Amino acid sequence: MITAEDLQRLLAAEQKNATMVLIEGRIDVIGAGQLASPEYRGALEVISREDLANRIGEAPSEHDVAEQAGVLDAAISDLGA
Repeated sequence: MITAEDLQRLLAAEQKNATMVLIEGRIDVIGAGQLASPEYRGALEVISREDLANRIGEAPSEHDVAEQAGVLDAAISDLGA
């Protein structure tokens, strides 16, 4: 479900407060302020841009991005999402 491309979109997001969410079976990258909007009500916050950068750096290797995508995907699968 979560791919390396999803994480690249998050890292490339213009908003410093960007967040990756899971909503209705899809992954979106949104500004943190959008979490309270009706469109994203009930969304599962996966990881913020800041948290991701703290884990793998601002300019990670493709390997690091793919590995982190696998970690996050497994965590979501464990939740049953």
